[in-house]
Amino acid sequence: MREMTLRQVEVIRAVMMAGTIQGAAKLLNVSAPGISRLVKYTESSLGIRLFERKGGLFVPSSEAEAIFEMIHQVYRQMENLNGAVGALRKGEDVRLSFASAPSIAQFIAARAIRGVRQRFPDLFIDLNILKIEETTDYLLLDRGEFVIMSSAVDNPALSCEPLARGRLVAIVPDGHRLAGKRTISVHDLAAEDFVGVHPDDPYGAALAQPFRDAGVTPRYTMRGRFAQTVVSLVRHGLGVAVIDEFSVAEVYLPGVTRRPLTESAGVTAWVLTRKGRQLSSFAEFAIDRFRRELAQAVARDDWNNAPNS
Repeated sequence: MREMTLRQVEVIRAVMMAGTIQGAAKLLNVSAPGISRLVKYTESSLGIRLFERKGGLFVPSSEAEAIFEMIHQVYRQMENLNGAVGALRKGEDVRLSFASAPSIAQFIAARAIRGVRQRFPDLFIDLNILKIEETTDYLLLDRGEFVIMSSAVDNPALSCEPLARGRLVAIVPDGHRLAGKRTISVHDLAAEDFVGVHPDDPYGAALAQPFRDAGVTPRYTMRGRFAQTVVSLVRHGLGVAVIDEFSVAEVYLPGVTRRPLTESAGVTAWVLTRKGRQLSSFAEFAIDRFRRELAQAVARDDWNNAPNS
């Protein structure tokens, strides 16, 4: 005796529900002869009469009642399984936790998350904003699956993968005397009140690098801890700054004029994960969306226009 297959269960149940071979064929959208052959084959291989033929109808036989009850249960479980799979495809009852540096979270993260929600509309997303020194604990304590940072972290328990290399740009208040230049040099900025991030900070060190390379010391009048703070201070006319292009990757940025930095310099966006941890398909998709959004930001040639698609 052979074991029943799920296809046999499906066909036997359809005959039970329809009462006829033709009706079962219509339910399953297949040919009637195929249904008839499978029913006969199943009865023969099991050595059990499943149906009695009465007045042109297929009626479950009395000796097979226990089998039909199990068939109902199997079918209900299959429906539950298919429902669970469908819910998982949409992200229902699932949480995706990850973190980002403030500079990338400002605009890039929102666009990446929009793409994730379009693919998984019911997925709950827990986005944390971290300083670089908080990254290791966040990942090693399993608070989230990955972190997007503008600096790598040197830790043997973590994996760091570069996602994109973004340029440094000069930002000045709208109407500033430097706003009319096509490009702005660190030598131009050195004569202005300068807003920066402390150079001892890895992110601040990257922003200060073109000044060091040129042998120029900016005239710091104030410092901010995060990119958003620096941009806000510039917007309010409190100075000029150098910032990574991901932090100002918005089509409209009222109050701030962005210009390419004459000197070549940049910041790399990294994705950090815990070594040995298998990422969920949701996390892998989200990382891919970040990679795509970062690439579009880098591809932009004119900050007055939207990124290239």
